[in-house]
Amino acid sequence: LAVILGLSEEEQLEASTKVRRLYIERAASANVIMLLLTAVLYYLSRQLQQSRQRVMDEQVAHSQQVEYLAYHDSLTGLPNRSFFSHLLGHGIAEAKRYDRRFALLFLDLDRFKVINDTLGHDAGDDLLIEVARRLNASLRETDTVARLGGDEFVVLLPEMNGEKELSAVAKKILNAVSKPFRLAGQDLRVTVSIGISAFPLDGEDEQTLVKHADIAMYHAKDGGKNNFCFYSEELNADSLERLALESSLRLALERDEFLLHYQEKHDLRSGEVTGAEALLRWQHPSLGLVQPLQFLPLAEETGLIIPIGKWVIETACKQALNWIEQELPPRCVSVNLTTHQFTDAHLLEDIASILQSTGLNPALLELEISESVLLSDFDNALKTLSKMKALGIRIGIDNFGTSYTSLSTLEKFQFDTLKIDGSVIRDIANDRSDQQLTEAIIAVGRTMAVTIVAEGVETQEQAAFLLASSCDQVQGFYFDKPAPISAKQS
Repeated sequence: LAVILGLSEEEQLEASTKVRRLYIERAASANVIMLLLTAVLYYLSRQLQQSRQRVMDEQVAHSQQVEYLAYHDSLTGLPNRSFFSHLLGHGIAEAKRYDRRFALLFLDLDRFKVINDTLGHDAGDDLLIEVARRLNASLRETDTVARLGGDEFVVLLPEMNGEKELSAVAKKILNAVSKPFRLAGQDLRVTVSIGISAFPLDGEDEQTLVKHADIAMYHAKDGGKNNFCFYSEELNADSLERLALESSLRLALERDEFLLHYQEKHDLRSGEVTGAEALLRWQHPSLGLVQPLQFLPLAEETGLIIPIGKWVIETACKQALNWIEQELPPRCVSVNLTTHQFTDAHLLEDIASILQSTGLNPALLELEISESVLLSDFDNALKTLSKMKALGIRIGIDNFGTSYTSLSTLEKFQFDTLKIDGSVIRDIANDRSDQQLTEAIIAVGRTMAVTIVAEGVETQEQAAFLLASSCDQVQGFYFDKPAPISAKQS
């Protein structure tokens, strides 16, 4: 072959070496490629495994999230109504099995709707979150706090049923919730009403225990809010009466069962009638004349005060027009606004509409707002009063003297009338401190150049002292008792 190819041995060796080197290089390249392919496949396999694991983890997390949301309130993180029902059912079964006692607290925030409507839902949500935190911080680890919805919370207290123990817990909750909240840049105070039922004394099933705690809670609200109340059979009877009254109240407006009584205001110097306050009464078909204290809190609580209050303002405006048509001197008619009415988003619109439809001079309508209502949400109260004044109506501050208000605060409200509360002047004939307080209030009114009215005047001695103290107007049984217009004209 060497001869044929004409290659020497050295050339043959060199050629053979080149061939071997080529084979080795190709083998090495193939190995590298195989290693690279193996690495790529391994990487892709790892990525696939990790991707599958992520999907599985996400599915587990999603499943856990769905399960969590099914049993917890999404806003506060507390057990929700469904989970609480399960916990209460389990607690009842355990208590029956081991002859144990426990208590249920039903909590409802006072004035939550007012805050929600005036400051917005975000502020309302922040409030609920902070209330939930404070409730948890006030209780034992073995206790359970749940949110039923809205501003309603429940607390399950295992192995606790003595009134002394429960009272201590309730007071601790009241104290925790009543501390100032920072909401929408303002410091606000919120209170809570608490109803308490105990197993097995007040019920042996879930529905009964919750219902009875709820009844007790409403009784606590009726008692002045920021309070707690234990359930009793007497409360149950009251609750049934309350439900019946609420049912009738919902129909009273359309059945034309409401009427207004008017109590005149008199000028202390001349004795002339300067105006009258419109006072709501309910002529129930079977109960007779129902007094405001019996139904107004219920109307306020249920929201029925809004349509009822609108009817009162419209009817009073029509009566003011009737006085003019009778060629009587113009008389200003006063209407008292409740907290719910004052914070109603449609109040100003309704007032403007009533004034336009009746044609009454706005200066002959005075809306009275209590001192406590104005101070409960100062900034929003200022805005609302400013818009009211723009309508041309008069503004009176009612029940003055029952709260502490600085002169600088009063001046910001820019009201027209200051009405001294009847409790302030009750003993002015004999009590020097009441005399001094009355004189101080009148001096404040003089400083602000507003009309000063004293309500609840029942004796000649009271009237004489007020006249000597330069009070402008008076209102009370000594001069005139509230009565329908028909009785005053007869």
